[in-house]
Amino acid sequence: MKNKITKSLPREKTVLFALIFVVLIFTILDTSYLTVANIVDILKQATINGIIAIGMTFAIISGGIDLSVGCTFAITIVAVGELTVLGVPPLLAIVIGIIIGIALGYINGILVTKLNLQPFIATLATMSAYRGVAYVVTGGWPVLGIPTSYRMLLGRKLFLNIPIYVFVFLAVAILAHILLKKTRYGNYLVAVGSNEEAAKLSGLNVNRIKVVAYSITGACAALAGMIMLASLGTGEPASGTGYELDAIAAAAIGGTRMAGGRGTALGTVLGALFLAALKIGLIIVGVDTFWQYIVTGIIIAIAAYLETMQDKLTFTAAKASVK
Repeated sequence: MKNKITKSLPREKTVLFALIFVVLIFTILDTSYLTVANIVDILKQATINGIIAIGMTFAIISGGIDLSVGCTFAITIVAVGELTVLGVPPLLAIVIGIIIGIALGYINGILVTKLNLQPFIATLATMSAYRGVAYVVTGGWPVLGIPTSYRMLLGRKLFLNIPIYVFVFLAVAILAHILLKKTRYGNYLVAVGSNEEAAKLSGLNVNRIKVVAYSITGACAALAGMIMLASLGTGEPASGTGYELDAIAAAAIGGTRMAGGRGTALGTVLGALFLAALKIGLIIVGVDTFWQYIVTGIIIAIAAYLETMQDKLTFTAAKASVK
């Protein structure tokens, strides 16, 4: 049983070891890295990217991608911000925010399935359109005066000054894991991403499965946006720029196959933690923030290469077993 578990989590183990290695290296370079306050900062940064990345994992497993998550993030921030300022109860505002995210993801899914647009093109188009909506809603100005009641609902500090939203991240990860590993939908999603034609011939409703995946992606981006709103207390229409890159990076590092058909919530969570630990470590040792983009790009390339090598090794092993 132990061997079976070990074999089923090769990429997750690799990322975990890499995360531990990064923490040790930065601790040696600067002992202030391994403090409770800094660890909490890593968790806080990983939360935003991690929730978006979990949603992105669903889109990628389906064989697609969603470049509009940062803009969905922005629309939700300004829309929910405006609602709370107008006096809408915080819990109701959060529900409306999730619905907005689902709706925006649903639009992406429809463009991909009904109009047969390539996911890259479809979500590139909505990325621009959604960003424009965020600016139109606010006239380009940030939403200010977010009520304390809303900020406390998602941002209240618990023990060790860990905000509630870190535990929301944990809950989202658990739900995503259950959905991907313990439900028929998760199996169907993997089947669609692995071989869409075979999934169709098996009688699966491929379009519905993909639309649900993009809707989940939108909902996760919206939730991350509302957490940011609670954390900062302002709703910026320009927020979320470049977040799609970090989300893709976290998913890729965690073992999500960029061509679709493979991915886990656990791997994506570890990928998000790895990126957060790395970025905060670079800041602590005095590396310029702009270098983070270079490092992120290199990491994505390495993750993609490891994925390719893993596929080749799997193919070689399968070919040898047949012989």
